[in-house]
Amino acid sequence: MLTSILDWLGGLSPGVLNAALGVLAFIENVFPPIPADVITAFGSFVAAREGRSPIPPFLAIWLSNVAGALFMFAMGRRLGERRVEKWLRLSPNDPAEKRFEALYGRFGTAAFFLSRFIPGVRAIVPPFAGALRIKPVGPAIAIALASGLWYGFITFLAFRAGESWETLVGLLERVGWGAAIGATVLLGGMLAWLYVRRKRRRAKKA
Repeated sequence: MLTSILDWLGGLSPGVLNAALGVLAFIENVFPPIPADVITAFGSFVAAREGRSPIPPFLAIWLSNVAGALFMFAMGRRLGERRVEKWLRLSPNDPAEKRFEALYGRFGTAAFFLSRFIPGVRAIVPPFAGALRIKPVGPAIAIALASGLWYGFITFLAFRAGESWETLVGLLERVGWGAAIGATVLLGGMLAWLYVRRKRRRAKKA
């Protein structure tokens, strides 16, 4: 399926290609037929081979992906916590839910920022955050900044990759795993810090 989509995209004119990349980046937040990381790399790779600027495809993907995340945030806010839990197949006392609430309560937008670097998690956090009635300004800024940095980095790599798409895909996988592991370690460290601090507070009260 991925190869078929990329082959179809490769036959489009630059303007239509950018629009199609934007649509795919938007719906990645709802139902990801193709990861935004891959389409970002593909858009920049094609631009480099055709002697065009990578900025238009980058902007189309970045802005559309952020818009998709905010759309899901709004959907979560509209549906409410219980319906989102059912939608995401979470139980009311799911540990992931409690951890995210604790992270956001202590670290605010930093939790949103780091979550955008973890595949799978970044699609779940916006609707869940909306269901928790979190004010949208902080999450919007964090999502836009993290996505801009990440897709900008991928755009740079892809534009400088040369003629081999296969080599670029391999590099992208390694970079993606590295970013995901790094963000996960940071989030884990934040959770551990919260746990130790809470335990110390309980010990003092006792």
